[in-house]
Amino acid sequence: MKTLITNYNNPPGEHCGSTATRNLLYHYCGLELSESVIFGLGAGIESMFIKINALDPAISIFGRSISMEADALSALGIDYREQPELDNNKAWEDVKNEVIAGRPTMLTGDIFFLDYRNYKVRFPAHRFVLVGFDDEQEIAYVADRVDPEPQACSYRALAESRHPATGITTFNLWGKFFNTTVTNSFEHAAILALKTCTARMTGTDTSQADLIKSVTGDDAVIITGIDGLSEFAKDLVHWHERKDAASLASYNSQCIEKFGTGGGNFRNLHTGFLQWATQVIPDVVNATHVSLAAESARCWTELSDLLQTASGNPYSPDIWLQTSDKVIEIRDIEAELFTSLNNLLIQDSPDPVD
Repeated sequence: MKTLITNYNNPPGEHCGSTATRNLLYHYCGLELSESVIFGLGAGIESMFIKINALDPAISIFGRSISMEADALSALGIDYREQPELDNNKAWEDVKNEVIAGRPTMLTGDIFFLDYRNYKVRFPAHRFVLVGFDDEQEIAYVADRVDPEPQACSYRALAESRHPATGITTFNLWGKFFNTTVTNSFEHAAILALKTCTARMTGTDTSQADLIKSVTGDDAVIITGIDGLSEFAKDLVHWHERKDAASLASYNSQCIEKFGTGGGNFRNLHTGFLQWATQVIPDVVNATHVSLAAESARCWTELSDLLQTASGNPYSPDIWLQTSDKVIEIRDIEAELFTSLNNLLIQDSPDPVD
């Protein structure tokens, strides 16, 4: 059997998750929003320090939340749900049946295994959309952020990506729209998203760390939000002692700036959302918040450059002190930003009633 959904529009974007969510939102709900707005409505910004010595790379700093895509659609009041599936055969049949019914379907996987991308490093939780398949050729057709046309991916590569035998797996996670009605106003959605985002960054909501811990071993160190930045800064000063310092520096430099973040470790996308929010909820979000977010994005880009420099001279303590100081600068900017937003949300902006 073979089929291909031909009416799915796939304009390319800066980041896989916000691109896929934006395009699915338009397909199912007819609602056209920018990638930045989608990212912000999903409370997408994070600072997730991940240290798992059994993995390669053993340490990473990840700048977005794990559940952004589902959170964005939930903020808009859309009934969209994501579910894992441990049985690989059932996982494939489930999403095939969605496509047979004409429904483009969000998938997640490790981009390293996707044979059309030719990625050199492990990068789990990549988002893409299944739009077709051909059983005879054993080829799946997926919409990814880098090309408007469907990409051919072998069944073998897709299965390994969705549930790899080693490293972090998302257990064949996929998403489905159970209702396509948008029930929340933009004002309500923006406030819900900012409350979630500020709670995570200020440490009162640890759900993102809990999600990562649920798919990793007991020896994993997962610290999120402002505290994650503090831990990252503290850890960096010891990297000159590590044999893998050069590869760690190179990997994290690319994670911040090049691996589909939109630049500045997703902070450019978040800045765009806050700019939109100044028009939607001006009593909560103002130009100062936009300026702080933009400053954070610039500092993350500078940190990426410092890490790339450190990868060429990894055993000098001085370069790691400089990178640690830059992380502390970012931490202080983001602490000011999210504390201010949190205070305004608490004091001046109760949940609106639609």
